[in-house]
Amino acid sequence: MTIAEPVRSGPLATLNPVSKLGAALIVTAVLLVSIDPVSAGVALGLELVLLCFAGIPAGVLAVRTSPILIAAPLAGLTTVLYGRTSGTVYLHWWAIEVSDGSLQLGLATFLRVLAIGLPAVLLFVTIDPTDLADGLAQLLRLPARFVLGGLAGLRLVGLFVDDWRALTLARRARGVAESGTLQRFLGQSFSLFVLSIRRGSKLATAMEARGFGAPVARTWARPSAFRARDWVALAVALLVAGSAAAVAIAVGSWNVLGS
Repeated sequence: MTIAEPVRSGPLATLNPVSKLGAALIVTAVLLVSIDPVSAGVALGLELVLLCFAGIPAGVLAVRTSPILIAAPLAGLTTVLYGRTSGTVYLHWWAIEVSDGSLQLGLATFLRVLAIGLPAVLLFVTIDPTDLADGLAQLLRLPARFVLGGLAGLRLVGLFVDDWRALTLARRARGVAESGTLQRFLGQSFSLFVLSIRRGSKLATAMEARGFGAPVARTWARPSAFRARDWVALAVALLVAGSAAAVAIAVGSWNVLGS
């Protein structure tokens, strides 16, 4: 298994992708209602406990969570420097103003990004795109044409790395790869963009020719079932979100956005 492939073993791999999507949305919806460090901290702590039983390899988890681990501190630092000013001001220089309010808001933002991003990685790292398409079409009754088109496009994303490597070798062989780094990157990116449009157009034509857009009831090779374990996953997500909200309300830190 490579880092980019979904994890096919462990407790999460046995769940239906629809239940994983629902669990992530439940936690995210509650954390988006309020911006306070308590609710985000409680949710993050419970998610870390669940992560210990997920069975995801450490190397895969480190790679998949790296964007979140980079974005969370940057978001928190930006909020600390430019957030809403209240209470004691500790630093004031030009547009930068650090105060009690900005520090608290920065901590809440940092924890919030981690608490929202972690369950997405925890759940979606085990999702196979084909299983997700089956669940969306069979359980949520989304239009088959939309689901299959999205699945086909998602399958092509994995070819970008190979296309980029092939473009690099082709440009080097033609003697156009010795220019500046930025110019080379922009030119190669445009070539990849054009190649993607051409491949997408061919794929769409092929799918139409094979009847993927026919307005008839479609059959599915693999049935998608919503089992008891999937309901348990939704219940655990409700427990995490409810506990985070309840603790924040109990200690008086619950801060609804816009209030």
